[in-house]
Amino acid sequence: LLKLYLLEKEQDSMNNKVSVITASYNCAKFIEESIKSVLNQSYEDLELIIVDDCSTDNTEEIVNKYIKQDSRIKFYKLDKNSGAAVVRNKGLEVAKGRFIAFLDSDDIWDKEKLKKQINFMKENNYGFSFTSYRLINEDGSSLNKEIIVPSQITYNQLLKNTIIGCLTVVIDKELINNFKMPLVRAGQDTATWLSILKKGNIAYGYDEVLASYRMVKGSISSNKLKALKRTWNTYRNLENLNLIKSSYYFTHYVLNSIKKRL
Repeated sequence: LLKLYLLEKEQDSMNNKVSVITASYNCAKFIEESIKSVLNQSYEDLELIIVDDCSTDNTEEIVNKYIKQDSRIKFYKLDKNSGAAVVRNKGLEVAKGRFIAFLDSDDIWDKEKLKKQINFMKENNYGFSFTSYRLINEDGSSLNKEIIVPSQITYNQLLKNTIIGCLTVVIDKELINNFKMPLVRAGQDTATWLSILKKGNIAYGYDEVLASYRMVKGSISSNKLKALKRTWNTYRNLENLNLIKSSYYFTHYVLNSIKKRL
């Protein structure tokens, strides 16, 4: 039994596969470009897990076209529309890789993104990393704005900020395990990073622009008022901060959000 256990541990440590989790919902307009950006990665040991939240457009048809071309793509469709948290948790449930990465269906990665980021993590024994990224508009044109990340961020620092872009995150399950997203309709990504960092972990920034975040009109993330309400809810109901602490962190969050977009 001991030999079997040691063998399994050795095999786990040799597993360098990246599980890329993509949430999709009525994204036929953009998902093809996102899929291509994953399949074209110079880091080839990956699986692309696309979980669809009951799209009513031809998203599934587009995905199926690529499944026929590349066996690394896995596709799952929920029985009912449930929100991004449920979708991503389904992806986490079926993921087989040592590393977990996230890419929404309207965002894009640069070709060297995974290779550079995984090397950065392995060389420094980091369990949680994120990178800088650029903003693009709906047609993919640059908005001439880059979000530059700090070298590291702690739990208390993240409470004041939204600097970690979900499309840039990679987590090593050998160092950070048993995490999932809280069941809220929006803002579950930041709440997840907070839950990981609250345990004493640190997120490390790789200061190179390696991804493109698409600004889509009408999306959940584009609604500023809802974002403010969502952040306040995170402080009060997910992190259980008192009124004074919530107000303190919320003020910093607003100021940093304005600074990030200027």
